[in-house]
Amino acid sequence: MPGTLRVEIAVQDAAGVRIALTAGASRIELCQALGLGGLTPSAGLIEAAVAAARDASVPGFVHVLVRPRGGGFVYDADEIDTIVRDIRRSASFAVDGVVVGALTAQGELDLEALARFVDAAGELDVTVHRAVDAADDQLAAVAALAALGVRRVLTSGGAVDCRAGLGTLRAMAEASGPVEIMAGGGVRIADIALLAGAGVDAVHLSARGTTTRGGTSGPGGGVAGFDITDPGLVRAAVAAAGVVAR
Repeated sequence: MPGTLRVEIAVQDAAGVRIALTAGASRIELCQALGLGGLTPSAGLIEAAVAAARDASVPGFVHVLVRPRGGGFVYDADEIDTIVRDIRRSASFAVDGVVVGALTAQGELDLEALARFVDAAGELDVTVHRAVDAADDQLAAVAALAALGVRRVLTSGGAVDCRAGLGTLRAMAEASGPVEIMAGGGVRIADIALLAGAGVDAVHLSARGTTTRGGTSGPGGGVAGFDITDPGLVRAAVAAAGVVAR
């Protein structure tokens, strides 16, 4: 809706999906392994998220991150093929959108790969993630993505976090045309009014806490504890977005 700052929450499990729904988030980015920047979620998690959104009658809610590994965004042919297959698999579960990105070795958007991703997505919304922030020119990137039919861009303005990138975010919002600009990268509740003032369309945050309720990981089990979605942070973000005017 015009004048509404939307809130997207990155979630990693079914509990996070329900928390985001209950708290009034606009949509979720469904992923796993946020500690690596987020990776493609499992088929079972996608199914659970779609079912929860359907039961709650919230349209446009489930957007699936499709990223095959951690590290940078320069992908070889096998990785691009995997992304295309995962986009099609996600579409088969009736998700609302996918979140993708790819760069060339020269630090530019890989427009050929992105065109394949958009084609595989069909009628789904396509968001390009913070691979944009690793590109050489964020403003040029937005213009190129508009020509491909990308719906939105998740970006910190090319900076380490959204506060440092505020000037570029403002310029991107002014020049974005049909592409929605979603600010992400270290977003705090206190930043939401500032970001709204820069003219972005949405904010993105993980609203993470940590729990050790799974017990000890034991020898070879990795780190103790795991991420959870904090209901209080999600409610605070939605409340903050509800009182700002762009």
